[in-house]
Amino acid sequence: MPTDGPSQSTTRAGYVALVGRPNAGKSTLLNRFVGEHLSIVTSKAQTTWQRVTGIRTKGTDQLIFLDTPGLLETRDLLQHAMLGAALEALAEADVALLVVDTTRRPTQTDTDRILAAFSEIHRPLHIVLNKLDQANLSSIEAWKSWSEEGLSGQVHSVSAKTGKGVDSLLNVICEDLPEGPFLYPEDDIASDPVRFFVAEFVREAIFEQFHQEIPYAVFCQVAEFREKQDPTYIHVDIFVERKSQKRIMVGHQGSAIKKLGSAARSKIERFLGCHVYLDLWVKPLPSWRKSPDHLSRLGFRVPVEGDPH
Repeated sequence: MPTDGPSQSTTRAGYVALVGRPNAGKSTLLNRFVGEHLSIVTSKAQTTWQRVTGIRTKGTDQLIFLDTPGLLETRDLLQHAMLGAALEALAEADVALLVVDTTRRPTQTDTDRILAAFSEIHRPLHIVLNKLDQANLSSIEAWKSWSEEGLSGQVHSVSAKTGKGVDSLLNVICEDLPEGPFLYPEDDIASDPVRFFVAEFVREAIFEQFHQEIPYAVFCQVAEFREKQDPTYIHVDIFVERKSQKRIMVGHQGSAIKKLGSAARSKIERFLGCHVYLDLWVKPLPSWRKSPDHLSRLGFRVPVEGDPH
């Protein structure tokens, strides 16, 4: 049932999808909108693998933001599932935000992938030219021209990193929300379970500590969560594809996994507001990115044969 809140006749609530190519700054923008660190942010591309939901209640408006994996070329079943998650969020949303990275100029790949995603979407669209603090004027103008040629939507220039232009963008988005009751309590900032965010913070720490193929071959899942203990006990399984990757992650005499545990624990404690005992286990799960059974077990929606995604 709808959550109690201000009078239905005076409120608006809706889903807002953040969609774009990898590394466009969608996760940074979500965190800026919500005012909390919910979605993974690193210097590496393709760090968002599943849809992340953040909630912002602003007066009589409630926005449910859907941060999505980047629109990318699919090379394995995992990336196919990631693309499907992005397109699914776009189809469900009341308002769409196309977030682009203005530190580089638009390419044919941008045109092909983005226009294909938005070809059958008929809802308010806002084209967000992000990274205004780093881009040059010619690149911004190139994106403006690009958007005018193939898309019909309002264009906004922002910096998710510094916050410039974000408040005015938020106000414009609110105008496009459908009228209706709030969908979540006014003080909620997320709809995903705590276990999801705990696993994501471990994965974020992995992206920060390890390089090359390791972060992209790893998936984290909370196996046990005992919040009645002091400190809170959390057991997280870290799945890798090969035994050699496990050796790298554990490190000499456990040095790497200890460093990872310390970094991840700090993130989790900051999020939960309590002390945590974090127990990390690295487990080989061969070719999990290509296995429908493994992906389903890890919580991904696996595309079926004939899926247009």
